[in-house]
Amino acid sequence: MATGFDFNNKTVAVIGGTSGINRGIAERFAAAGARVAVASRSQDKVDDTVAALQDLGAAETLGLTFDVRDPEAVSAGFTQIHEVFGDLDVLISGAAGNFPALAADMSVNAFKTVIDIDLMGTIHVMKSAYPYLSRPGASIISISAPQSYLPYEGQAHVCAAKAGVDQITRTLAMEWGLEGIRINSVVPGFIDGTEGAKRLAPSPEVLKGLTRSIPLGRLGDCDDVANACLFLASDMASYISGTVLAVDGALYQRGSGSTGEMMGHMLRAASAKKKA
Repeated sequence: MATGFDFNNKTVAVIGGTSGINRGIAERFAAAGARVAVASRSQDKVDDTVAALQDLGAAETLGLTFDVRDPEAVSAGFTQIHEVFGDLDVLISGAAGNFPALAADMSVNAFKTVIDIDLMGTIHVMKSAYPYLSRPGASIISISAPQSYLPYEGQAHVCAAKAGVDQITRTLAMEWGLEGIRINSVVPGFIDGTEGAKRLAPSPEVLKGLTRSIPLGRLGDCDDVANACLFLASDMASYISGTVLAVDGALYQRGSGSTGEMMGHMLRAASAKKKA
């Protein structure tokens, strides 16, 4: 778990940090010596993650349970983080929701759920953290998705939400830049072993097509994303702000291609079978 980065005496908050990519990010910051706070909706996952971060050498840890859709709960959570750790040096905004569904088959409430978690959750986190950010020097990183710029069939809700997340990144980088606050997005590609990858590639056939669509010829792993976050949060990236960084094996250069089409075919077949 050696990182090559030193975050001793730094406070890091990872929202959504108890599973998948976000937990991997929290673990890397812990191994680099940071004080790490994690938050998610599941108390069991929070408790498990806090114990793991302590084993990895985090200077101090804090676990919180709240839903990013509730702005009052998010605000109270950041107040608690500040009371325990002081000002925030690094904020990772990573809470997200996703499920494959064709737009015609999706209820308004289902679409709204993803908007509320991914997009509204991002602004709730940003605004709640804002009073407690280190000035100058704070680094905010939103965890976005390829759907922010690549259209995928069955992903209209995520495409809309994540495009909004990246625009929040760009806009707040301008609004908060004079205070010495840097804001960037990291766009993970298909990351092996995560719930998102399982949902988007539910069969060996889709997984094979998905892997073929990646120019580097492999799925990513959580460390690939965590390493990018450590770099963006470090002093080595002190003049990088308003950037949307793809960590995707060059998937963006190729587009959604056959993988997106394959997903669409599967969803349409399932929809037709359901209606028959």
